[in-house]
Amino acid sequence: MAQWKNYFVKYASLIDDHFDELVTNFKKRLGGFKPLQIVAYRSYGTASSLYIKGRVLQDKKIAAAGDKDTVLSNLLNMYKRFETDEVPGAVVQAIVAEETFDVTTDKEGYFVLKIATKQPIEEATLWHSIPLQIMDAPIPYEKEITAQAEIMIPPPDAEYGIISDIDDTIIRTGATDLLAMSRTTFLHNARTRLPFAGVSEFYRSLQLGRNGKRNNPFFYVSSSPWNLYDLLKDFLDLNDIPEGPLLLRDFGLNQIPEDGGGHMGHKLKEIEQILQAYPHLNFVLVGDSGQKDPAIYREVVTKFPGRILAIYIRDVQLADREKIAVEISQSMLEHNVEMIIVDNTVEAATHAANTGLIFKAAIPAIEKEKEADKGQSPGKEDATLT
Repeated sequence: MAQWKNYFVKYASLIDDHFDELVTNFKKRLGGFKPLQIVAYRSYGTASSLYIKGRVLQDKKIAAAGDKDTVLSNLLNMYKRFETDEVPGAVVQAIVAEETFDVTTDKEGYFVLKIATKQPIEEATLWHSIPLQIMDAPIPYEKEITAQAEIMIPPPDAEYGIISDIDDTIIRTGATDLLAMSRTTFLHNARTRLPFAGVSEFYRSLQLGRNGKRNNPFFYVSSSPWNLYDLLKDFLDLNDIPEGPLLLRDFGLNQIPEDGGGHMGHKLKEIEQILQAYPHLNFVLVGDSGQKDPAIYREVVTKFPGRILAIYIRDVQLADREKIAVEISQSMLEHNVEMIIVDNTVEAATHAANTGLIFKAAIPAIEKEKEADKGQSPGKEDATLT
């Protein structure tokens, strides 16, 4: 079955590539290209190396989210996100400490730069801005098309890092119910999708830690497609949830997972790369019982012994998923790691305070925000982690 699937994906990808080529040639004749843009994704690095990722697209002018946007408006913006006009073969240049680095976009318009710098980057601040510019493209474009890549470099005195899932961990998505997930994804925007009760206060407490410097780095690893990047980034910012690299997934037809893949393969690979990038930093993992987070986190604990301080899993209230999570949590005790399965934010915060990850004084504020959040929307139930 897997072999037939790979054949199908391969030939569907070839058809898609030929169609894209025909459309591009047609637009060249008629001059139907839209202005180009660089979409730079939040990423991470160290004082001596940076990981920069982004995409070059034709700009479809996706409207900023509003509180009173109609369903039709949200659907139109979502259509624009997925019906992308990518620009393959564009040359993007990054400038890091007066050094220049060029990279060419692939057939889906993506570019990735893994840079080893000659001079160490100043670590005094958590975030660093790297200038990007299009130097060449296979289609007509205006000069001086630029963007800024936001790169997070955890400082040496960070206490620990936090790796968090997004869907059904921070935001109610209904990933275990295809209809519910589709309705949430396509009919709402960054302002009308609300976080689980208490998420921002709890995450800010983890970011603050116990040293009071608010410099513990966050990483968000999700199987959501890169097409939703702007929506998820705006959602985090609007809800005052700590900024962090968003590590999403390409759903293009040409993507055949080499690791056997899908949801588990993608997330495990991204988490492993984060832990390898920061060998002297321990981590807290946050996820939910709805998909495979407990199994993924078990693999992480096994591969990186002594690196995981605690795991928090939100119970999505499905008996079979809860049973699996409980069984995995029991096996984690052999590795001296607690995987805590909780119904709400306060339970997770209480454990974090008792184990010295956050201040106990933070709990009343988390309780208060949890109650306030529940009052904002009937969709916010009490059985939530974050």
